[in-house]
Amino acid sequence: MVEGSNPSEPVFPGGNCVKEKEHVGREFNPLLHKMVPKHEILIEDEIKELLSVYNIEKEQLPKIRVIDPAAVAVKSKIGDVIRVTRESKTAGKTFFYRMVIA
Repeated sequence: MVEGSNPSEPVFPGGNCVKEKEHVGREFNPLLHKMVPKHEILIEDEIKELLSVYNIEKEQLPKIRVIDPAAVAVKSKIGDVIRVTRESKTAGKTFFYRMVIA
């Protein structure tokens, strides 16, 4: 540790302290990138239909973190279900579902 440095800030070799960047607003929307599939939040009726079709509970869905850049971009909250739509030349259009967790 470098003398006089703040112990709550990470210290790297050479004594340089790195402060986390303030996030005033997202400078880059990942959903606009051509390699990122479409993400959208489902409404309650769509969630109920999805769960009944697959005969599962909401907690059995694959998870996505609320801090994931795509989840942040669609303004998701913990407990939301996100539909990810991927398009492929060989498989066509496929849907994947993720439950948002902390």
